[in-house]
Amino acid sequence: MAIMPGTDEYVKEVADLAPSELIELFELDLAPLGGGIHRFHAGVNDVEQDIMWQGKLYVAQPVEASGFEYTGEGAMPRPIITIGNVFGTISALISEYNELIGAKVTRIRTFARFLDPVNFPGSTNPEANANVEFMREFYYVDRKAVENKLSVEYELTSIWDVQGVKLPARQIIQNTCAWLYKGDECGYTGPDVSDVNDIVVGDPEYNGTDACGKRLFSCQQRFGEFVPIPYGGFPGSSLSRA
Repeated sequence: MAIMPGTDEYVKEVADLAPSELIELFELDLAPLGGGIHRFHAGVNDVEQDIMWQGKLYVAQPVEASGFEYTGEGAMPRPIITIGNVFGTISALISEYNELIGAKVTRIRTFARFLDPVNFPGSTNPEANANVEFMREFYYVDRKAVENKLSVEYELTSIWDVQGVKLPARQIIQNTCAWLYKGDECGYTGPDVSDVNDIVVGDPEYNGTDACGKRLFSCQQRFGEFVPIPYGGFPGSSLSRA
């Protein structure tokens, strides 16, 4: 899990007057199209060789990406990414995987000093920390703008910025969580806490089965009362009327 802004490692590096090189990595995930994952980085900031990050290899390849900034004007960013195509590698993928339309693109950023030890002389880096990175950004290939022998240019879109998608995509219910208990959206992996009636383990009335009651209190029992929780209901939905 990435260490978010506010933690010591992140804050120290961002606030440093001379931070180490910012490393920008990309993953092109063709799983939605029946393919695999291709990892690469732009080979800039004095890092021109392949990079290992979190045990995965990112190949140095000419890449230029821009337009990730949020303007505050309401529109979602639609970044442009240009990938070198001198050897026809991208064209081959385009031919096999439906122009790459719908492929998932992940943007990953960290600092050079946190990279895996294998990137350094003697495979030694006492400051290596695979948990320190910026929040990952996820986009999808929406439109191919240019393809030639030198490069391919794509326009990306956010998962929310898709024609025909209406929000919210699920029913708004005040005090019932829609997530599967201990599923991906819920994320709880801790010990047994309480039964479906929120009666805690050890209470004489506990029915012996750990189950989430789907209430806000049920979620707070597991994650805490004063911390962000992945509650899938809308407890504030009845506080105002149109």
